[in-house]
Parts: sequence; structure tokens; C-alpha cells
Amino acid sequence: MPQEAWSDKRERQYEHIKQSQLEEGKSEDRAEEIAARTVNKQRRQEGETDNTRTQGTGNPNKRLEARTKDELYNRAKELGVEGRSRMLKDELVAAIRRRS
Repeated sequence: MPQEAWSDKRERQYEHIKQSQLEEGKSEDRAEEIAARTVNKQRRQEGETDNTRTQGTGNPNKRLEARTKDELYNRAKELGVEGRSRMLKDELVAAIRRRS
């Protein structure tokens, strides 16, 4: 899954994370997904990409309250929550809990 836009450093980072995930017992597909998401998040945080807003739904192992509003919004969108664009963070958390 390494990408053309990634530097050699990012390619090494991806392989290292993927290997760590495989050693933890994750499947090949899941390890690749985690590694790619981690590398892309790091690239966003360090300004290597134009997109600074998150595209994902956050770490599924994190409590909903610990996720960003953007991550909650994206999760609400996946669940088909109506009126999500006008909701505050705590309202998004409640709506997601009702839907899950």
C-alpha cells in the first residue's frame, strides 16, 4: 500500500508499523490499513499534505469523547445521522451512541 507521494522515510515508517501490527497478531489487511492511516496522519500533522482536516473516524479503541469533532462527524455520516452538520460535539456523541 505504499504510495508514490510518500518519501523514503514514510515508506520505512509504513513498513515498520505494518511489521509491528503483524507481530501483534493483526491480519495483513488490517496491519496495512493501520500503517497507512498512521503514516498519512503523520504527514497531515507535519504539513506534508494540503488536507489538514481528518478524513477518518478516529481510533476505534478511543472513547467517543476523546475523538475530534471532525472524526465524530465522519462517523455520524457513516451511520446516516440526520442533522449532523448542526450538532455540537456532545450531540454527535449522543447521536452515535443511539445509532450504534
